[in-house]
Amino acid sequence: MKLVLRLFVGLVVVVALAAGAGFYLNTPPPAAAAAPTASDAAAAPTDATEADAEADGVRLFTVEAGEPLAAIADRLFLEGAIRSPLLLRGVAELRGTDTGFKAGYFSLPVGATTLEIHDLLVEGHQELVKVTIPEGWTINKVASLLEENDIVAADAFIDVARDPAFMARYGVAAFSAEGYLFPDTYLFPRRFPAEAVVAQMVDNFFGRLGEIYPGYAFEDPREVHDRLIVASIVEREYRVVEEAPLIASVFYNRLGVDVGLESCATLQYIITEIQGKPHPERIFHSDLRIDSDYNTYKWHGLPPGPISNPGLTALQAAFFPPDTDYWYFVVRDPATGRHYFSSDLDEHNEAKFLYLKGA
Repeated sequence: MKLVLRLFVGLVVVVALAAGAGFYLNTPPPAAAAAPTASDAAAAPTDATEADAEADGVRLFTVEAGEPLAAIADRLFLEGAIRSPLLLRGVAELRGTDTGFKAGYFSLPVGATTLEIHDLLVEGHQELVKVTIPEGWTINKVASLLEENDIVAADAFIDVARDPAFMARYGVAAFSAEGYLFPDTYLFPRRFPAEAVVAQMVDNFFGRLGEIYPGYAFEDPREVHDRLIVASIVEREYRVVEEAPLIASVFYNRLGVDVGLESCATLQYIITEIQGKPHPERIFHSDLRIDSDYNTYKWHGLPPGPISNPGLTALQAAFFPPDTDYWYFVVRDPATGRHYFSSDLDEHNEAKFLYLKGA
């Protein structure tokens, strides 16, 4: 049956070519596109990034893993990349490449012919940029890095990452994707849609969370979100891996009796991410009185949302904290980032005194 189909499609293509239509169908569509219809909505760009890319002479296009040739051809036609989905299908059938289109992200030159687009998608040439998002970075820092690498405009990325409607698609009652942008090494095309970039990072987060805590999907989303807030604070507090769980245990012990977390990391978040000031070299007593819901020195309980995007170490600590009687921790060795953990205030004050004294 497949051979018959190939022969039939091939005959159609040959007839079209003989009639001179093949040349017409293989040429790029005119630059001015017709007004979109309701059926075109799914193919319309979701932000200005795609329009910017076309202005630079490329068209962004994604091929999903396992996507049928017919669907690929139809989308290329709807997006104005080719004149005829039939010609693309016919070429693929004749060349035996109908199941050989590569999955991934492509920058298709505006003005490319149908045959050229066929070859690009089969050969799988993708223009990808490698970026590494460090653990503990915030939305603003991630956005700046992506813009520096010409992947997406920072403002466009921030707009999507701070859209509660976007997070609602994941069943998360969060007002931003802060905490859900998993720190990792990514490969993105240049000038990629902001929504696709954020989605890939959030999808990665839930995939990695499922590796360490498969039962998260059966938990109350609010409880999972609260643990993520703890993880985001742990991420900004620990430097020695084995101390991350101990820091988490201190925070949970305090939350259990409604005592303020008193985390300097939350004050740093207020100063840098909310007030837009440079990262402080030290925290002053006046900072403890900053009027913000994120000030864990002023208010009990958790802040409104995550203060960073945590990695696996902090997530593991927050979802599987050890049982300890620690209530306090203070830096013991600034060079290594090690802390002294204590169970009562007198012991904690003595540890602080020794640190300040340099003993």
